[in-house]
Amino acid sequence: MTSTAAQISQTPVAGIPMIDIAALRGDSVAAQEEVAASLRAACEQRGFFYVRNHGMPAELIERVFHFTEAFFDLPMADKLRLDKAHSSCNRGYEPLRAQTLEAGAPPDLKESFYIGEEVAADDPRVKAGRFNTGPNQWPEELPGFHETMREYFEQAHALGALLVRALARSLDLPADHFDGFLTDAAATLRLLHYPPQPPNPSPREKGCGEHTDFGGITLLLQDDSGGLQVWDAQASAWIDAPPVPGTYVVNIGDLFARWTNGRYHSTLHRVINASGRERHSVPYFFTGNPTHLVECLPTCLKSGEAPRFPPVTVEEHLRECYRRTYG
Repeated sequence: MTSTAAQISQTPVAGIPMIDIAALRGDSVAAQEEVAASLRAACEQRGFFYVRNHGMPAELIERVFHFTEAFFDLPMADKLRLDKAHSSCNRGYEPLRAQTLEAGAPPDLKESFYIGEEVAADDPRVKAGRFNTGPNQWPEELPGFHETMREYFEQAHALGALLVRALARSLDLPADHFDGFLTDAAATLRLLHYPPQPPNPSPREKGCGEHTDFGGITLLLQDDSGGLQVWDAQASAWIDAPPVPGTYVVNIGDLFARWTNGRYHSTLHRVINASGRERHSVPYFFTGNPTHLVECLPTCLKSGEAPRFPPVTVEEHLRECYRRTYG
């Protein structure tokens, strides 16, 4: 494959690659290989990239943001009726300062709402205690919220699967290599609200402390407030990942970094809402089949090199990640 098309599709934004993924839905194998080359470069060098021509309807994204803002504008009593503490599977509302992603820092200055696949309480997976599996909680005060979020969840799931198959090709593997990971894949949709950064914050207090994501890949929608920052290891500095209309910010999570023996980077990032107004974002965490075994990929192990991580199931990995930040 040539490098020219890969370079064209990676016109960067503030040093973060921009990748046009329209070809992933087309018939040209050569064009798809060019996208795979762009993904490879982005994941090896940065672990973060933008995608455009992703296929998600703009009208649906607008509805998602509308209902996200509407939910967080509800009275606190209404939000607390859906408190995540009432759920056995981490679904529902999480108040401000409930999570600490940066060790040693104050709790994160954000509130959130968790949504996952709708699984009935009498489903065998729920009865077996499958992690993060069960029914959602929904705000009855917002007609259309449930339907919009379920529609978005399904379409984001399809986009995530499309990107995971492209990542397989980027690793010189068949496009279907991760199909076991994609079968019955779990995911979490998280609605987030960040109030403005306080004028005199506590030391290291911020909207979202520096962290890496837990799962496979993350698809992020952000409003126009800005605030997302990504760690640039080469420069030893934080760089902005500003909102770009019509795009997603995508990043590799710890699980995929582990799978690739560290070849693909799960990069530190954080949020500081210095806009002076409310900030909303919507990450979709694509985590994969909970029972799937993740062990070093054959194309990510050099001759004579040993895997850096022992094999682990998706569920085992996620349980440990949640224990660290909510323990």
